[in-house]
Amino acid sequence: MDDEGQGRKFQKDLNAGLVALVLLAVLERSPEDLYGYEIAKRLQRANEGDALFKEGTIYPVLRTLSASGLLTSRIVPSYSGPPRRYYRITDEGRAVLQQWTGIWRQTRDFVDRFIEGQAS
Repeated sequence: MDDEGQGRKFQKDLNAGLVALVLLAVLERSPEDLYGYEIAKRLQRANEGDALFKEGTIYPVLRTLSASGLLTSRIVPSYSGPPRRYYRITDEGRAVLQQWTGIWRQTRDFVDRFIEGQAS
């Protein structure tokens, strides 16, 4: 596998564990319910126009988070296409987001110590 292929695989593996955390964070900070495409566009804008997560990756994670009780969803008819499913974070989702954020920070700090040569 060439360097670019290895980089893409590493990014894909890393993203797989981060999508749920990022989706919860986006929904926690939104004053209104959001639908999948809208979330995807916000993520793209936050990364200066480059989508870090593929749009197709977002929808199954939203469904899983909803099935786990971390999000609620509602379907709203759309005049310009198929109905849209809007998502909102639940209180349980906020608690899990707080827990996962702590785990992420510990993990990030641990990795940074090695990358920056501060660990022995």
